[in-house]
Amino acid sequence: MISARILAVLMGVGILGLVSSTVFQGLVFAGAYRFVMARRRHRMMAQVPYQPFVSLLKPLHGNEPNLDAHITSFFEQHYGNFEILFCARHANDAGLQTARKVAARYPSVPVKFLTTGEPSYINAKVSSLEKMAAAATSDIFIISDSDVRVTPNYIREVVAPFVNAKVGAVTCLYRGVADEGVWSELEAAGMSIEMTSGVLVANMMEGMQFTLGPTMAVRRSCVNEMGGFGYLGPYCADDFILGNQVAAHGHEVVLSDHVIDHIVLNLSFAASVKHQVRWMKSTRFSRPKGHFGTSLTFAVPFGLLAGFAALALHMPRLALAFVVYSVVARVMLAAVVGKTVVEERHLLRTSLLYPLRDLLGFFYWAASYASSHILWRGRVYRLAEGGLMLPSQIEGDEPMKRSADKTVGEEPLRGR
Repeated sequence: MISARILAVLMGVGILGLVSSTVFQGLVFAGAYRFVMARRRHRMMAQVPYQPFVSLLKPLHGNEPNLDAHITSFFEQHYGNFEILFCARHANDAGLQTARKVAARYPSVPVKFLTTGEPSYINAKVSSLEKMAAAATSDIFIISDSDVRVTPNYIREVVAPFVNAKVGAVTCLYRGVADEGVWSELEAAGMSIEMTSGVLVANMMEGMQFTLGPTMAVRRSCVNEMGGFGYLGPYCADDFILGNQVAAHGHEVVLSDHVIDHIVLNLSFAASVKHQVRWMKSTRFSRPKGHFGTSLTFAVPFGLLAGFAALALHMPRLALAFVVYSVVARVMLAAVVGKTVVEERHLLRTSLLYPLRDLLGFFYWAASYASSHILWRGRVYRLAEGGLMLPSQIEGDEPMKRSADKTVGEEPLRGR
């Protein structure tokens, strides 16, 4: 039996979590209002005819579902001044072959196909970025992952902030897109709501000091200032480091009004969990203080904790109130952010699923502290301070390698 004193403490912790998550939700609503008002102002203003030549950099690694359609969306842009560069490790890469087939349908778009051979960096994506930057002919790069899909006004809206010479980088929010399976739909809800909420609050409180991997637009001069893309080579979270370096050198990082589709490729429970825990671990080492504070942004885990304690203390109505409040709060958060910010296409489904995703998100967060190791393409790496990715000393230890596999799984980094 748990003593009444311990139950009272547990209920107090639950109430504290509900309060902190409510404060966070208020900040999200304020950030969403700020974002929507800025988007309305930009859409009402006369468009400045600003169309600099742009290089789209597309790292690829193998084929994946609907890759043809994803790549096609980048060729069908309402923008007449861009080139696309694709890069993979080898010329016979399946993803690169798909890109060639798509490019053949759009002969008017300048395209380059490049290969790196075996990568020079632990983060293999960086080798592709270096190769493409050297071959690109523009001074503005737009880097995007292979599992994203965009609308025809993508380039035009992403490059618009660069009319201001103080802007060094631009990034985009994204909505998760999942067409089958509850686990992929839950992961998509996390992308659309949890990720967006955190970015909105960060942008409102301290301004953007990072970029988001699905779209990273950056000036060539800013890349040169940090020493080239090679600077990102030792890091797992190259998107965070890129934006952070641009901001550290005194340039503005802008959150675009444009929202893109991020396709969820993890359909099974195991694949989804592995991907989300690896992402949480990356965040833990890139932004340790912010990541630790994330624990206080969840509502449902604290509602269940407070509810359990209240029920054990023979207060069933209060227990029900705690649980219902936490669930309704998360439904409201998903509805507001999904409707007003990311313009979620499956708003009802996402809103109803999000309380469960909020609960799972807390466990993913807790799991990120279980170890500092990730398994990537059959090799174990250790994450270190600042998000550095180092070869692990336990790699040759089969029992420990199997343990790491169970903890984090083998999650390929998109386009790497």
